[in-house]
Amino acid sequence: MAPRANWKGFLRIGEVSCAVALYTAASTSERIAFHTVNRATGHRVRREFVDAETGRPVERDDQVKGYEVAQGDYVILEPEEVAAAVPDSDKTLEVSAFLRCGEIDQVYFDKPYYLAPADKAAEEAFALIREGMRKKGVAAIARTVLFRRVRTVLIRAHDEGMIATTLNFDYEVRSASEAFKDIPSMRIKGEMLELAEHIIRTKAGEFDVTAFDDRYESALAELVKAKAEGRKIRPPKAPRREKVVDLLDALRESAGIDKKPRARKPATRKKPAPAPSKKAG
Repeated sequence: MAPRANWKGFLRIGEVSCAVALYTAASTSERIAFHTVNRATGHRVRREFVDAETGRPVERDDQVKGYEVAQGDYVILEPEEVAAAVPDSDKTLEVSAFLRCGEIDQVYFDKPYYLAPADKAAEEAFALIREGMRKKGVAAIARTVLFRRVRTVLIRAHDEGMIATTLNFDYEVRSASEAFKDIPSMRIKGEMLELAEHIIRTKAGEFDVTAFDDRYESALAELVKAKAEGRKIRPPKAPRREKVVDLLDALRESAGIDKKPRARKPATRKKPAPAPSKKAG
C-alpha cells in the first residue's frame, strides 16, 4: 500500500516547476503507546477541561484560545480570528537560493520529509532538478506554507528522490554560549591527545542504523508480554558503578596499552648457608 502524502504542491526554480508530494520520513507511531486506565474498573479514562477557578466542566463550544498578557489576564481569540491569521498558501515550494551541502548548522534541522514527484508528468522535471543539485553538490532553500505556518525548507538530493527538512527559526534555537559558558578553556596535548586520536582511529566505522536498538522499547514490549502471560516480573539488576580512575590510565587501557610498570626493588641475594662442620676424628 502506497504511503499517504502529508502535503502536495509544486517545486519551483525560476520558470521550471513540477508537482511534488511530501511524505513523513520519521515517525513515532510504531512505538508502544499506553492508555490511562481506571485501576478499579479497567476502563479507559477520558480527559475533561474544567475551569481552574470554579472546577466546573467547560463545554467544547466555550473553549477558546487566550494569550496571557498579565497574570490571570488573557486576550481572548475566537476560532475565526486565529484562522484568519494563517497565511495564504499557493502550495508552492519556491526555491530562493542554493548553498553548499553541510553549510547549515544541523541544530536548525527540524523534521525530515521525503520529497517525490506527485505524478508521472512531473518525473522528468523532478529528475532534472535533483540531478542538477547532486552534480553541483548543493542544497536548495525554499519557503512555503506547511501545516498552517510559513516554513523554510532545506531540500537535498537523496537516492531517486529528495529530502526536504523543515528548519527551525532563529528565535527557536537557543544560544550555545549559554550552555557552554561555564566550560573552562583547556588545551590538551602530548600523550593524552595522541592516545585519544589513536582510539578514534581504531574505532572508525560507518553508520548503520540497524545496529542500534531501542532498549527502552524492547524492555516495555517484554514487560507487556510478561504481564499478559501472567509471568513473574523480575526487576533488572542495578548497573555496576565504575570506579573513578586516572584519565591517562583510562586512555591507555582503552588504547590497549599496558600501564607503565612500577619500578621494582633490586633483588637481594640470599646468603649461602654455612657449610656443615666436619666432626673431629
